[in-house]
Amino acid sequence: MNRESFAAGERLVSPAYVRQGCEARRSHEHLIRLLLEKGKCPEDGWDESTLELFLHELAIMDSNNFLGNCGVGEREGRVASSLVARRHYRFIHGIGRSGDIAAVQPKAAGSSLLNKITNSLVLDIIKLAGVHTVANCFVVPMATGMSLTLCFLTLRHKRPKAKYIIWPRIDQKSCFKSMITAGFEPVVIENVLEGDELRTDLKAVEAKVQELGPDNVLCIHSTTSCFAPRVPDRLEELAVICANYDIPHIVNNAYGVQSSKCMHLIQQGARVGRIDAFVQSLDKNFMVPVGGAVIAGFNDAFVQEISKMYPGRASASPSLDILITLLSLGSNGYKKLLKERKEMFSYLSNQLKKLSEAYNERLLHTPHNPISLAVTLKTLEEYHDKAVTQLGSMLFTRQVSGARVVPLGSMQTVSGYTFRGFMSHTNNYPCAYLNAASAIGMKMQDVDLFIKRLDKCLKTVRKVQNEDSDVSGVDNYDKTEDVDIEETALKLDNVLLNTYKDASS
Repeated sequence: MNRESFAAGERLVSPAYVRQGCEARRSHEHLIRLLLEKGKCPEDGWDESTLELFLHELAIMDSNNFLGNCGVGEREGRVASSLVARRHYRFIHGIGRSGDIAAVQPKAAGSSLLNKITNSLVLDIIKLAGVHTVANCFVVPMATGMSLTLCFLTLRHKRPKAKYIIWPRIDQKSCFKSMITAGFEPVVIENVLEGDELRTDLKAVEAKVQELGPDNVLCIHSTTSCFAPRVPDRLEELAVICANYDIPHIVNNAYGVQSSKCMHLIQQGARVGRIDAFVQSLDKNFMVPVGGAVIAGFNDAFVQEISKMYPGRASASPSLDILITLLSLGSNGYKKLLKERKEMFSYLSNQLKKLSEAYNERLLHTPHNPISLAVTLKTLEEYHDKAVTQLGSMLFTRQVSGARVVPLGSMQTVSGYTFRGFMSHTNNYPCAYLNAASAIGMKMQDVDLFIKRLDKCLKTVRKVQNEDSDVSGVDNYDKTEDVDIEETALKLDNVLLNTYKDASS
């Protein structure tokens, strides 16, 4: 409602009451105006009524929501289901145009404005998280792997002779396949073991650059966030190598925005050397549905080149999700989540250390990994070669998700490349282990329940190991919670563990 509407309303309702309502609306509009003027995430989160008002105002700027609109083209924002239309707040046209995902659509001014504001807010949050000199970024409706592919394809036009990507090994399929999909040959650099940690072999990287020739190398593809005992790559040193040999540098920062250490590495790498772009997941860093990523960089022109490489229009759903989330949280809310994540990392580390020592295991010493932790599983290895994977099954049947058990000697072929010791980031790590991570949004009760269920699983395996007994004979822990889960899990444990006992005899 505008001023004329409110004035007309005063003929029907007391002017004092109408003016009060008008002032209340202005308070909402003031927040929206500040957002559009500054292009930064508000310090305090918005309430839902302000958010919905803002989204509604944007949506009615798109032609599909014009009263009396007559569309005669092949893409006119027609939606068969009203439920689908409401799910998308009636933003139907998507973002970008056929030549550029960041371009403005003439018949979708609201969606275009949504896209611009979203990218501006995400840029503000990246700076807040620690990369202060980032020049530009944009949200792309693809997950991390395909977003990396888009970066590599953009570099192809700059380096037409290049056919290799130098890649310090990390056992994660999507980042590896991103290079294959782009049509390049990954050159795998094995990590070096320093204490418990797996770290970047800088000498091997530089030697490979010299062997292949800098002009034949598309880029160095490094990683920040990863599963322990691997730790973030030595980004500063890699950035210097890239600067010295004039080789682009793409960083896989999948879930690194939530870590001040990962973001500091990127900032320092750009300061002392060369980082062309870094890619991060939306769902892992901002707690939104899977399907989006952020591509950011320190050269505005290069980031724009990447956005122009995207073919066709794009879905606005990831942009809408992250916009709603950031406006709901505000910068203070997001900073609070980052602080809580750090606290949960310390708490999880302490709890895992106590539990591991109770079973003659130990928490691996990986101080350079700020998100992931690892606990040895040597006693399970000694019992049976399949006992390690059985522990993973037992945790899964007890509805523990995200924990990874990594056995020794696993082989995996990915796009024609065979990796020994797959999941451990090296050919021969000294022991099997269990991973757990403290990611954004984790609560103390999540840690407590995980430790409780892990303890129960380790007790079960230990009892079978020591007494060669049936799983059902294990003394029960407090079953006031998870009764159905535990009963189902015990049945599965009996089947699997008895199979292992038969195999051992």
